[in-house]
Amino acid sequence: MRATSVTSYGLLLAPRAVPGVRVVTESAREQWGADEALDALYLAHWRGLVRLSTLLLNDSGAAEEVVQDAFVAMHARWSRLRDPDKALAYLRQSVVNKSRSVLRHRGVVERHVATRRVEPAPTTPDAATLEGDRRDAVLAAMARLPERQRAVLALRHYLELSEAEIADTLRISRGAVKSHASRGSARLRELLAPYLEAER
Repeated sequence: MRATSVTSYGLLLAPRAVPGVRVVTESAREQWGADEALDALYLAHWRGLVRLSTLLLNDSGAAEEVVQDAFVAMHARWSRLRDPDKALAYLRQSVVNKSRSVLRHRGVVERHVATRRVEPAPTTPDAATLEGDRRDAVLAAMARLPERQRAVLALRHYLELSEAEIADTLRISRGAVKSHASRGSARLRELLAPYLEAER
């Protein structure tokens, strides 16, 4: 599904209603404080932002913490937000940046702590298991991509953002978006090839 802006959701400008989200007029928006604005954003976008961070981190628990931190940080800075109508874009950018910070910290920890991996016991696959295996394979492959390629692919294929929106979120040029998308897609196909071959 195409990711929808805050404005079109009616969260801050309210041209149309969304179930569970109060529609407000321009004059009402001016009276909104951080609590009301963040409540509306939370209702409409929490799940999508968590999924975005999960694609970047391959860890749903850490992703929820990242998104929670992003909402808390925006709440604290709401009065200084230059353009409240771009609140969703700011949240998205914050989630990407915080996810990258978690990845950097994780890399430091992994360099200093030896980890043991336990192979799961073999089981007979069923449809749900195979679907979960596919998802895990994609997440594992995404985790092996460089941070910027991973972020570009997640924003493009999960949130279906345009090149311009991705460039704005990551603060890079549209040319860089194209380059990262091309290289990331090629590497992802390469990483998933053995898995796809084994499924045949």
